[in-house]
Amino acid sequence: MAVSQKPDNVAAVMKVFAILEGLAEQRDIGLSELSQRAFTSKSTAYRFLQTMKELGYVSQDEESEKYSLTLKLFELGASALGNVDLVRLADAEMRKLSETTHEAIHLGALDEDRSHIVYLHKYDSQFNLCMQSRIGRRSPVYSTAMGKTLLAWMPADQARDVLSSVDFVARTVHTLTSVEAVMQELPEIRDEGVAEDREEAELGVRCLAVPVFDRFGQAIAALSLSFPVVRYDAEKRAEYIRLLHEAGKHVSEGLGYHDYRFGLMTKVT
Repeated sequence: MAVSQKPDNVAAVMKVFAILEGLAEQRDIGLSELSQRAFTSKSTAYRFLQTMKELGYVSQDEESEKYSLTLKLFELGASALGNVDLVRLADAEMRKLSETTHEAIHLGALDEDRSHIVYLHKYDSQFNLCMQSRIGRRSPVYSTAMGKTLLAWMPADQARDVLSSVDFVARTVHTLTSVEAVMQELPEIRDEGVAEDREEAELGVRCLAVPVFDRFGQAIAALSLSFPVVRYDAEKRAEYIRLLHEAGKHVSEGLGYHDYRFGLMTKVT
């Protein structure tokens, strides 16, 4: 249906968005071209543009009298992305991982002091022999795959600062119990794009984790897959990593990040 056939208020909204789209496609654009894009008169387009100027969405060059967008629309879009519910967004990917692997799937993020991982969401294993966890539980960053993942995507000096404030406790005989021991793993984690808990938090349980990035490329959360060592082998590990990377990519894209390269992770310099 043409714009002219719409009710007046709907037609007006469509004209405004046609003007905005024209401004988005071209940095500086004149009134005549914008009125043509919106299929409206110059006087109507001018009134819309003046209102958008008053609201701060459009600016006008004094000499050329051409119009351009301000950053206010970008700020609106950024706010919308910031309000995306991370748990809701991750849920679909976590459900697919659960249905494919039947193992325990977790979403976690750093707590206020960054020394612990907080479990935000989970899918329990469908096997009797599995990792025990609950939403809201906190676990140390140094002994969890999710914690090591988020440390790895921090600048090295920040990661060292976090670890320097931690009281290391050997939860198992495999737990890393020093700043240097954890720091030595971080470059390899970035290279492979995945962190691994090798029975460091719980005997008999291994865990793999990958980062989730926000629109600025900051690792804000991690997705993990946990399984008993009796169900572990190298071939299964490779497949789990592939599935986790795919899930992490999709969640990150939902948050506005589009440079999550499968198998080739963005590295901190």
